[in-house]
Amino acid sequence: MPDRALSDGRMSQDTTSEDPTLSRLGAALGSLPKRGLPPVETWNPPYCGMIDMRIAADGTWFHDGTPIRRAKMVKLFSTILRREPDGQVVLVTPVERVGITVEDAAFVAVEMAVDGDGEGRRISFRTNVDDLVPVDAEHTLRFEQGADGALRPYLHVRRGLWALVTRALTYDLVELGEEREVDGQLWFGLQAGGLFHPIAPAEAA
Repeated sequence: MPDRALSDGRMSQDTTSEDPTLSRLGAALGSLPKRGLPPVETWNPPYCGMIDMRIAADGTWFHDGTPIRRAKMVKLFSTILRREPDGQVVLVTPVERVGITVEDAAFVAVEMAVDGDGEGRRISFRTNVDDLVPVDAEHTLRFEQGADGALRPYLHVRRGLWALVTRALTYDLVELGEEREVDGQLWFGLQAGGLFHPIAPAEAA
């Protein structure tokens, strides 16, 4: 539910209080229905340029170089994130959209629950903004190798936006891995949500 301070533009005790763009975004959100996620994919407002907001690689939101400490504000703005066709991430309301900087992923997966095993295994994650996301055909896992050589799993959350899985949970995911042939090639990966999610070719795992 939107923070009252957002809906009336008085964003006290935070660096966003002096930013007219964020005040307008908050006011626009305050007039929307409170149930479910806003239908940002149906909105086509004018683009109003970049604002000084950044989501750091660890999931911390910054405004004007200062961390946004109010969790309700971060959660609210996270619901109006959208990835554009060119890859840019924007905050969007029915009346305007503004670009922000995302260092890595828009979200971080911070908790994981595993139920069952084998073909029936179900895995769910909680993100740093309290999205509950089950691994399935819509919310898939992908795996990349970081610049330091470490494995970096990502979970699709919504609208082309992904969550980076924490290092601790990455170890837990790897523990669930197995080797399986995919299109004639042996892969190391894991089964979840009715799908096999390849991690790396078996000889490289």
